[in-house]
Amino acid sequence: MSRPALSAVAELFKPITWFPPMWAFACGVVASGASLDERWIVALMGIVLAGPLVCASSQAANDWFDRHVDAINEPQRPIPSGRMPGRWGLYVAIGWTLLSLAWAFLLGPWAFLAAVVGLALAWAYSAPPLRLKQNGWWGNAACGLCYECLAWVTGAAVMAGGAMPGSRSLGLALLYSIGAHGIMTLNDFKAIEGDRLMGVRSLPVQLGAQRAARVACWFMALPQCAVVLLLVHWQRPVHAAAIGLLVVVQLVMMDRFLQDVGRRAIWYSGFGVPVFVSGMMISAFALRGIGSGA
Repeated sequence: MSRPALSAVAELFKPITWFPPMWAFACGVVASGASLDERWIVALMGIVLAGPLVCASSQAANDWFDRHVDAINEPQRPIPSGRMPGRWGLYVAIGWTLLSLAWAFLLGPWAFLAAVVGLALAWAYSAPPLRLKQNGWWGNAACGLCYECLAWVTGAAVMAGGAMPGSRSLGLALLYSIGAHGIMTLNDFKAIEGDRLMGVRSLPVQLGAQRAARVACWFMALPQCAVVLLLVHWQRPVHAAAIGLLVVVQLVMMDRFLQDVGRRAIWYSGFGVPVFVSGMMISAFALRGIGSGA
């Protein structure tokens, strides 16, 4: 069997998708309040674990189990195009999963447990019999928890020497993971045709494009409004105002997106999501000033 080119392997890992969990891990690092002077290596190793290892493993597994759908939606991808021949896609996914676990073991029990949970959810998302992505409600929830909540909490815990993050940090991580449910819905608009043919019940397939777009917007907007209210309650008005301004910017973009869902889903994903995640880091810095406990 011929081996795939390194360029095909790199494409399979989709480096562009690594940013959300890496960013969420960094938010957890900031929210922990820990100094980077002595633990910067731990922080760097954790960011590598979140993105180039765990997230890349999930992308490889997803492409393998989605190869039939991709043959319809995106036939140029490494597996359906033949640039990743035979079962190499599966072998790469398994090998990178094992490497991720070995790397996580070096970071201590908390990071290893988080990697086990994250990778288990990643495989459950793509692989039968669970294949959570068959239903957009469950699949998007699993991705949101992994990409945002689990990565944030792991970053905070690792920097705190393995201690459980406080209730404020946990609350913000959960709220932003709920928002990520909407972000995942945005990614489904480009695959409606193939998903419908292959029985993948994404939200655009279940609800129709227009209703799914509105649901995605609500999922993204409401948790951020809750974050603003919490920051006001915690007496961080400057941070609350900054995130509130970002929410207003997103609402303007959402209105434009909803006027032409089919054409502007990718546009909104490219411009609205960076505004969303900017608020995550602002909220993390807010916690750094008051502590992450109750």
